[in-house]
Amino acid sequence: MKPAPFEYIRADSVLQALEWLAADPEARLIAGGQTLMPMLAMRLVRPSRVIDIAGIPGLDALEIGAEHVTLGAMLRQVAVERSAALAAALPLLAKAIRFVGHPPTRRRGTIGGSVANADPAAEIALVAVTLGAEVLLAGADALPARDFFLAPMTTALPPGAMVTGLRFPRASAARRGTGFAEVAMRQGDYAMAAAACELLADADGRCVSLRLGIGGATPVPVLLDVATSDRAAVAAALAPLEMLHDPNAGAGYRRRAALALAMQALDEAKAEAGL
Repeated sequence: MKPAPFEYIRADSVLQALEWLAADPEARLIAGGQTLMPMLAMRLVRPSRVIDIAGIPGLDALEIGAEHVTLGAMLRQVAVERSAALAAALPLLAKAIRFVGHPPTRRRGTIGGSVANADPAAEIALVAVTLGAEVLLAGADALPARDFFLAPMTTALPPGAMVTGLRFPRASAARRGTGFAEVAMRQGDYAMAAAACELLADADGRCVSLRLGIGGATPVPVLLDVATSDRAAVAAALAPLEMLHDPNAGAGYRRRAALALAMQALDEAKAEAGL
């Protein structure tokens, strides 16, 4: 199929993009185009205008500070994959990024595009929720990632606002371990279930922080309410969660897969932390 007719324009600044969004509620932003272009081609979306933000200066920034790591909305996923400094600061994201699509799509795909499209299987969104990141916005206040994703392909982005990046807190602990696991029909396909984990421990090996997130299986990424890595505790945290159901995987399968992947990510994190 071919897209329905639309006007294509390129924004030179965030302010210009916001002005065009305000003037046309039916307009859509395009960054890397790895999600929007197929949706246009299948006529799942029919915007009156597509605003290209790829040329806006500064939106591809990568800033690694003492307390935060900030990723610009136009930062390509391949840049995240190849950054040794980012891997040291956010090892969980470095692990997850290798599961995002395929090398050609990571060359075009962006951090902001993945977040804004809110696919339930998106690995970047799962890491953002797991690590307590903020979604940075222009035209509105920043939102915690856990509050940004409302339903599949639906976010709390206010009308006329745009995603400008992600801001992650930097964890400090004597020991840190991370783990990421997912299951898909084929490598690079959308995850039917995924789990992300970051574990922090003190010098004596006592766990001081455990963050365990589930994605793909649920309508939005979820940070589980768990204080221990006991399988029964993880299963109890998963029990009340709604699971997705489609022809590829039923809700029961996704629940079982989420538990198995959560334990796999936990074991990987514990091994890295030396626990």
